[in-house]
Amino acid sequence: MNQTAHKVRPPRRDLTRNKPKDTLLAERREAHRRAAMAAARGALAPVDATRLAARGLTAAQVQERRAAELTNVVAHESSRSIWAIVRANVFTLFNTVLGSCLVLVLVVGDPRDALFGFIVVANAAIGVVQEYRAKRTLDKLAVLHAPRARVLRDGAEAELAVAEVVHDDVLLLRTGDQVPADATILASEALEIDESLLTGESDPVTKSLGDAALSGSAVVAGYGSARVHAVGAESYASALTAEARRFSLVNSEIRNSINRIILYIAWALIPIILLVINGQMSAHGGWRAAIATGDWRIAVVSAVASIVAMIPEGLVLLTSISFGMAAVTLARKQVLVQELPAVEGLARVDMVCLDKTGTLTEGRMELADTTLFSPVPGWELVLAWQGAHPNANATAAALVSAYTSPPDQLPYSEVHFSSARKYSAVTFGAGPAAGDWVLGAPEVVLAEGSHPEALAASYEASGKGLRAVILAHREVTAKVGDPASDAEFSLAGLNPVALLVFRERVRPDAGATLEYFRQQGVELKIISGDNPRTVAAVARDVGFSFDGDGYDARELPDDLEAMADVLERENVLGRVTPEQKKSIVQALQSRDHVVAMTGDGVNDALALKHADIGIAMGSGAAATKAVSRLVLLDGQFSHLPSVVAEGRRVIANVERVANLFLTKTTYAIIISVVIGILMWRYPFLPRQLSIVSSMTIGIPAFFLALLPNARRYQPGFLRRTLMFAIPSGTIVAACIMAVYSYALTFPNPSLSGEHLIREAQTAVTMTVLLVALWVLGALARPFDKWRALLVTAMVVGLVLVMAVPFARTFFALDIPSGGLLAATIAVTAAGCVAIELLYRFLKKRGAVSERE
Repeated sequence: MNQTAHKVRPPRRDLTRNKPKDTLLAERREAHRRAAMAAARGALAPVDATRLAARGLTAAQVQERRAAELTNVVAHESSRSIWAIVRANVFTLFNTVLGSCLVLVLVVGDPRDALFGFIVVANAAIGVVQEYRAKRTLDKLAVLHAPRARVLRDGAEAELAVAEVVHDDVLLLRTGDQVPADATILASEALEIDESLLTGESDPVTKSLGDAALSGSAVVAGYGSARVHAVGAESYASALTAEARRFSLVNSEIRNSINRIILYIAWALIPIILLVINGQMSAHGGWRAAIATGDWRIAVVSAVASIVAMIPEGLVLLTSISFGMAAVTLARKQVLVQELPAVEGLARVDMVCLDKTGTLTEGRMELADTTLFSPVPGWELVLAWQGAHPNANATAAALVSAYTSPPDQLPYSEVHFSSARKYSAVTFGAGPAAGDWVLGAPEVVLAEGSHPEALAASYEASGKGLRAVILAHREVTAKVGDPASDAEFSLAGLNPVALLVFRERVRPDAGATLEYFRQQGVELKIISGDNPRTVAAVARDVGFSFDGDGYDARELPDDLEAMADVLERENVLGRVTPEQKKSIVQALQSRDHVVAMTGDGVNDALALKHADIGIAMGSGAAATKAVSRLVLLDGQFSHLPSVVAEGRRVIANVERVANLFLTKTTYAIIISVVIGILMWRYPFLPRQLSIVSSMTIGIPAFFLALLPNARRYQPGFLRRTLMFAIPSGTIVAACIMAVYSYALTFPNPSLSGEHLIREAQTAVTMTVLLVALWVLGALARPFDKWRALLVTAMVVGLVLVMAVPFARTFFALDIPSGGLLAATIAVTAAGCVAIELLYRFLKKRGAVSERE
């Protein structure tokens, strides 16, 4: 999809430099909180370490720490506060200008001319409600997935919410527990902790007395206790994600383009408003006369009409509705859109970086193959016992799926698994599984040079990035009642029974989803903190085709330009640190790629934050979900094509309706300038422009924006839109001025005063309605039954407005007659022909495209 990948674009502006005021205040509050926590720790009464390890904190000590605010409370909120959401959607330039106009009309004019006020309210309400709903959903999700902590207090074990853990608490760590705060190990029995959420390394780390246990990590084997030394915002996980929690807007081409249009219009409004006001006052006899007679009120209403017409107020509304409807659709598919334009973002992506652990894989092992060497009766029973053990590590636990019937006898003795010894052992004294059984790494369990066939099979599996474990056996050597200790257990005389090969469980929908992205021309890269050979094996499982064992990120250069050169040829990388993940995203962006990043761990948070679109798994860390643009609540990769489809529909349809809105803005600006220079009375009342906006733009644009559209993303939204809108708006403006000039030059002799002006206003209203309907018909092509019905309904609505007396009275319309009616018909026909020729010309040049 990217045709300019070789070009180097300027470094992106760091959005965290010019931080919003609320972000700066939050950072200052956090700094004060850290200082206060440090002071509070210093004021605590000394704690007897020996007594603490044996009995934990007393109730009085817990209360003392709560009073000092040394608790583990961490705010798991989405990126923006409620006030920030309201401020961003209510206090906009559009709403300020239109709100001021609304007040003016209500004060000095006819309330019927204030219909445009509904757009102000609706536009703000939709944005606020949708973003607030996303915030509530994410906050509830964080609460639902909040783990519990097990602590020792007053000599008794207690289970409580993670936020209730305090400084110096003694944590009781068991297999499967998540470490709730940074702590120092007090006791360890084969304790192993998985820190992949923090470091990306999937291999567990053995913990001994005095080692650190970091918040966010998980116990995967053994058990132990630890003393908390850092809680809340001081924990490692909180510090790592401090930068990632700063708010920044998703890079949206649609929003950026619309904001540029708003900026251009804002600058143009100042001189044009002055020109129009002066022209309207002059048209009513000059400033002094208009003020003296009270006609200045009519002049103000006319000026408001010109201002409202120049602002494409509905474009922002329709864009918000399109994003909002897409977000609701995706929410039904368990995809949380945290910021509305993120729906568009994934459709623009041409590079997807995928984390392995927990994203492509389910974060757990599965048994891939079993090779028997010399079967011994009872071997299947032993494997079932290993898998069902309460402290089984991730590898042993994967045996449960294949081996489900453990022996009835209790073991005579056992040796717990540890990464240091790389094996576990169990002895059954009698029964069908009698003997010593060892499960572990083949190169450790089997003596070097013995059993070459088993070692060769193990080496072959390791070369494919798989994990090989050998089950070995020997006859019982220890006497009953005299079990060998861990240190005394001997590996001599073991014979291989079975080689068990494990792999990480790949998500079943990962391969098909990645193939979809390949078909769409999106490049894919897998970046992981795990061993490159393991990453390469997973990459092949999900459809990657390459030679070698993956690239070791420890060899990546620090310079972004040099890193980008490496990334041009390498697609599978292992041993990637959290900082390198962020740098990889930035290096790809420097080569003009639009980058999406998927992840689930705290180690992915910085990369997710800096990517154009961050996608978090619903089972991932709360901090990771908080900084992501999209959250796959059920962790299903298969939802991503739906997100792309919604994004394409939004981009294509918003571009289509933007042509309608900017056509109106163009002719409104032109006639305002011309009328101001000529000092003529403005040819519309605000309520008449409300008809034009509703029937040729607002209502049809609403339905056009929601219809299916599968056109692939094409860059250049603003350029293509202006190429159509400016010429078509110029044509409409020429038609308006031609009819208005005729009405003023050849007035109806039977009419005078306001009746003459009303007939002229009706003639130009009819002209702009008919020509603008032709613009609508061109942009709605090719017609199907829904599009044909839509355009027909608008034509019928026009006829009804002109035919029903109440409608004509409400909108101040008098049907023209005689020469003015003939001139209106002739000019309207010429305008429709000109629009048709323009559309066909731009279609040939690719500036406009029909839906796919």
